[in-house]
Amino acid sequence: MAVNLDSRIVIAGAGSIGCYIGGCLAAAGRNVTLLLREHLAEAISRHGLRVSDLGGGDETVQPSSLKLATDPATALSAADVVLVTVKCRHTHHVAESIARHAPEDAVVLSLQNGVNNAAVLGEILRPRRVVAGMIPFNVVQTRKDGEAPRFHRASSGTVQIGHGVQGLRGLLDVPGAPFAEHADIDALLWSKLLVNLNNALNALSDLPLAKELGDRRWRLLLSRQMHEGLAALRASGIYPARIEGVSPRLIAFALRLRDPVFGLVARRMLAVDPSARSSMWEDLEARRPTEIDYIQGEVIRLADTHGLPAPVNRRVRECIKEAEAAAHGSPRLDPATIKAGL
Repeated sequence: MAVNLDSRIVIAGAGSIGCYIGGCLAAAGRNVTLLLREHLAEAISRHGLRVSDLGGGDETVQPSSLKLATDPATALSAADVVLVTVKCRHTHHVAESIARHAPEDAVVLSLQNGVNNAAVLGEILRPRRVVAGMIPFNVVQTRKDGEAPRFHRASSGTVQIGHGVQGLRGLLDVPGAPFAEHADIDALLWSKLLVNLNNALNALSDLPLAKELGDRRWRLLLSRQMHEGLAALRASGIYPARIEGVSPRLIAFALRLRDPVFGLVARRMLAVDPSARSSMWEDLEARRPTEIDYIQGEVIRLADTHGLPAPVNRRVRECIKEAEAAAHGSPRLDPATIKAGL
């Protein structure tokens, strides 16, 4: 189908990322429906949806500028473009809903963590066109009684999507949420996964991202995880792409620098909102299953395929699984405790 500025967009699984992207699209005048949970739909229907960013952008989208739905059939039946923003463990379920309710010529774009979601969607959604995408920033959600739920982009970056659907980038590229096309989106997804190995460390630390990344002890654990991932990728013949212009191998090297030097060379990495934490931290705090099996788990599976060790990734996954089972939120570990289990 032809995608244009009048295309009807549905955000399937509108949580923090989905509401931020959807809010930016709606503020730019796009036709947007948020498919979301009832409690969030009720808050937005009363007070609107506030989107803000690290650069000072701040806008409240009024309820009249958004369509809200809690029923997949209602939301998806007239969709031209579906943006999938659910957690990885829900990909199969949302794909079945799209297959059941969305038109066969709808374009589906995965904006999720992990590397295999577009393949899962594509297997279930044939003959619909499925495109992979990568979001480089994180979004912090805050809610207060009597106010519009706020979705704050806590870091910078441009959303990257695969080539091949004419008009898709133009439809989605709006202020606050810039989009671009990437020639090798699969390689870029692996790069994002390597960087996302920090999500678990941040969740285990209970520290804001800026403070955690400012501590070399945590960075060394991240660097070791990334090197394990890079070795597994090399054995598989996979070459990760530059992310925001920087190679993952260079990032892994820079993480090992002493704190003062790292602070000088990695200003962009540290340019995050002081309160920002990872989505995996949010999952632990909410007593929800995390995406650990789709991040560290992918490195471990790839390493196992080639008989390679991945001890740090295994140890970090073990710590997250223990925290999930305990259901007390972040365990507030320190780097020495994690290293002691290696």
